[in-house]
Amino acid sequence: MNRLKTAMLLAALTALVLGLGHALAGQAGLMLALVFAGVMNFGAYWFSDRIVLRMHGAREVDERQAPELHAMVRELAAGQGMPMPRVYVMDEVSPNAFATGRNPKHAAVAVTEGLLQMLTTRELRGVLAHELAHVRNRDTLIMTVSAAFSGAMGMIANMALFSGLLGGSDEDEDGSPMGGLLGLILAPILASMIQLAISRSREFLADASAAQMTGDPLALASALRKIEGVSARVPMHAGSPQTAHLFIMNPFSGGGIAKLFSTHPATDDRVQRLEAMAGRTVSGVGATRGMSAFQVGMR
Repeated sequence: MNRLKTAMLLAALTALVLGLGHALAGQAGLMLALVFAGVMNFGAYWFSDRIVLRMHGAREVDERQAPELHAMVRELAAGQGMPMPRVYVMDEVSPNAFATGRNPKHAAVAVTEGLLQMLTTRELRGVLAHELAHVRNRDTLIMTVSAAFSGAMGMIANMALFSGLLGGSDEDEDGSPMGGLLGLILAPILASMIQLAISRSREFLADASAAQMTGDPLALASALRKIEGVSARVPMHAGSPQTAHLFIMNPFSGGGIAKLFSTHPATDDRVQRLEAMAGRTVSGVGATRGMSAFQVGMR
């Protein structure tokens, strides 16, 4: 099913690239965009994971460098019958994590230094389970592909503005300044809407899958509360909003109207669902209050 969704995503984003090219420079722009879309489709499938990891300055760590982290990832992956993914660490104080890769055999999990320092063992396990759930559910390809294409939209817009293609050419009546301007405005918005549709439902599903993996929904709920509280004050330095949907929490989110276009569901909604999975009702910030005997044993 996810292969069909990936194909549909590629088709939709390719159509946006072609439409933008035509709006900017008529037939010549359409042909140029067609070549560009072909390269992007190929590159997004085979290389988008490496591109995203490099964008965020993630460095691969082996078992000697991060034994506890490796052991935790290996245990969770083995419990789901998954291959061991590659493990990366980002030199960021802001706590966050993401997974990438075109399938479970070519997957990677990346966490920030801030996440490793801030979370308890239980909470870190919940976050890693969430990212492995994305890998198991085969979300990582479609999410990484959409990030690559969203970045491409920005590149096309910048190239068009820089090269003065908005007016097309005198011989080609297909391109027009107004059409180009409209394309520059609408294409990134449509790409963002596609990202939103992809991301929000998958975050809820990954949360639920992580809770089932660990048997400890409140650990992930507590981690989400901590990540939200710190990341709001300490933004990430690397990356861009085009990759925000890859993370467990949007590292570039703002307040006010920006929340309407957030790539992630509201943290309160996610926490409430996890609390419901734990079989109890908690008010306020009760996600961090109290632990069952099972959870105490996990710590």
